[in-house]
Amino acid sequence: MVIQRDGLITFGGDGPPIVLLHGLMGRATTWWRVARRLEPYGRVHGLDARGHGRGPRGGPWRTERFADDVASVLRTFGEPAVLIGHSMGGLHAWVTAATHPELVRAVVCEDFAPDQRGRTVDTWRGYFESWPVPFRSLAHVREFFGDTGDYFIECVEEREDGYHLIASLPDLYEIAAEWGRRDFWEFVERVKCPLLAIEGERTAMPHGQQAELAARVPGGLGRHIVVQGAGHVVHDEAPETYLGAVEAFLSDVLGQPFAS
Repeated sequence: MVIQRDGLITFGGDGPPIVLLHGLMGRATTWWRVARRLEPYGRVHGLDARGHGRGPRGGPWRTERFADDVASVLRTFGEPAVLIGHSMGGLHAWVTAATHPELVRAVVCEDFAPDQRGRTVDTWRGYFESWPVPFRSLAHVREFFGDTGDYFIECVEEREDGYHLIASLPDLYEIAAEWGRRDFWEFVERVKCPLLAIEGERTAMPHGQQAELAARVPGGLGRHIVVQGAGHVVHDEAPETYLGAVEAFLSDVLGQPFAS
């Protein structure tokens, strides 16, 4: 694994670029298990979003700004990329595809809905502030988060008094607040490439929207699946089902796996 400029990580593989975009409070290294499995399909990268990990600092925290950050990285590859995003990263993936279509070959969006208007930051604030920060150890992190403990281990860093979330909570609140003020259907309807929406059966997203997201991609290019038993972090909670769906999708849009 090679860490490059502005939070771009290259995991490995050869072939067309595949870029993994993490969710709110995460960072690129949350994807390392997925990245290893996808290396036969192309050159796999992960990108720290603005305000996360090694990504750029400072707002404004507007979705189009995040998409422009992604686009600036994609331009360095010399060919269109597949974008695979979880939650916030899924939003950034399809907005990038809509606003910079020449840079994106296909999109995978994991468990994010285009219209969450009316939801307030207070929905998230109580959850975040209930965490026993600082955590005593990585084992404490894993124990507290249960099934998603391995994911959250990648979201914390060690400081003198224990383990803290890497990202700034006030920044996260501001990022999430935008989702409660506007919808993103206009971007879905401007996507010109294949899109796979992967929904957890126990999703926290508004009901029915992820199926509608796939249906509203022009030209019949959208697909939608529901992963039984999974919650919001499908790639950690049901990794084999998730990877099976993504690998089948990549085989369709890229052809047979490239030799690693």
